[in-house]
Amino acid sequence: MTDLEKTRRSVASSILPTPTRRQLLAATAAAGVISLLPRMLRAAVPSDTIRPFRADIPDEQLADLRRRILAARWPDKETVADQSQGVPLATMRDLARYWATDYDWRKGEAKLNAFPQFITEIDGLDIHFIHVRSKHPDALPLVVNHGWPGSVIEQLKIIEPLTDPTAYGGSEADAFHVVIPSMPGYGFSAKPTSTGWGPERMGRAWAELMKRLGYDSYVAQGGDWGAFVVDQMGLQKPAGLLAIHTNMPGVVPADIDKATLAGEPPPSGLSAEEKRAYEQLLFTYKHVAIYKMMAERPQTLYGLADSPVALAAYMLDHGDGGGQPAAAVLEGLDRHESATGELTRDEILDNISLYWLTNTGVSASRLYWEYKGGFFNAKGVSIPVAVTVFPGEQYQAPRSWTEQAYPNLIYYNTVDKGGHFAAWEQPRIFTRELRAAFRSLR
Repeated sequence: MTDLEKTRRSVASSILPTPTRRQLLAATAAAGVISLLPRMLRAAVPSDTIRPFRADIPDEQLADLRRRILAARWPDKETVADQSQGVPLATMRDLARYWATDYDWRKGEAKLNAFPQFITEIDGLDIHFIHVRSKHPDALPLVVNHGWPGSVIEQLKIIEPLTDPTAYGGSEADAFHVVIPSMPGYGFSAKPTSTGWGPERMGRAWAELMKRLGYDSYVAQGGDWGAFVVDQMGLQKPAGLLAIHTNMPGVVPADIDKATLAGEPPPSGLSAEEKRAYEQLLFTYKHVAIYKMMAERPQTLYGLADSPVALAAYMLDHGDGGGQPAAAVLEGLDRHESATGELTRDEILDNISLYWLTNTGVSASRLYWEYKGGFFNAKGVSIPVAVTVFPGEQYQAPRSWTEQAYPNLIYYNTVDKGGHFAAWEQPRIFTRELRAAFRSLR
């Protein structure tokens, strides 16, 4: 039996295989899916059933993880004094020691299980998601999209401030119902066994999920790959989607995009803000080695499934030599606690451990192979869009480009802290931004 099969068997008691009528009523009420009751009651477990889920990794898998970490075969030390050759040996050895001896997955698992989780089949694939309804009846439904190398763990710190704003310095009018799906091939969602699961298909799946949850109108948010998903949702314009918010906007004009991809000098006539963005894009495109490997040869990354140390190093290395977007993650490795919600070592290991325990290092990487479109280019989204620019993002989107790319721009703001993993790094700022971004739609 594989590790993942053991994991799924361990949560089988939390997923209703042959529910009674009473169990169906309770499960659907908890998930807010009353509209599905007649159809669900006609069969034992229809494909669109929403089943409760609870993470419960077997002890033997955790013991196996520790054994593998302690048995790691280490390379020689890098021959440079910086991070230009990759994650330094000393950093990895220190992290591995802590991971194997002091880190406790059960604490991270408890954080995850503190929120209602569910699984439902969409387009032939089981999708795992967190769904927390606000106690405020007029709350705005929101679907939040994670990216790579992230997971729903990235968004755990924003759930309560969004659903219960009055307890976190907001007003009742700021409340959201929050839905956070795990992308296919990530976390506890199923792994695609055939091609075709790119951002476009995910956008359609999330629209179906929100409909299945009974939300007639909603907004969507995304960063990293989630930003691609919400852009696609903006292009698809599913019924009920009011607007999107992105913290990694695709706004680069076509001629600028072509020039940056070619590594050319900046065109004349750029403003200072536009020139800064241009130079940031040039830097980004010079540091894409790990992304190219996933985009071209994801199946070759067997080390991500065989060695937890290899997986951790790969997830920590963003090809930028310790600059952005990995800077906040590397800083977090030295932080054991934070009163303001900044990233900590245990949170980083919660995320890496989730990848290991679900064996999704390779399946998650295939998303880079699936996607054939542009990255930071404008895509033609015409629905209402809100944008927050974080200083540590791969590039800081100029307002001029943003207004061109999103002609129905309803919100634009730059903040002074946070980076690529904005919700994870600066949950307070991120929460304030989402409240402000969608306020005009309430």
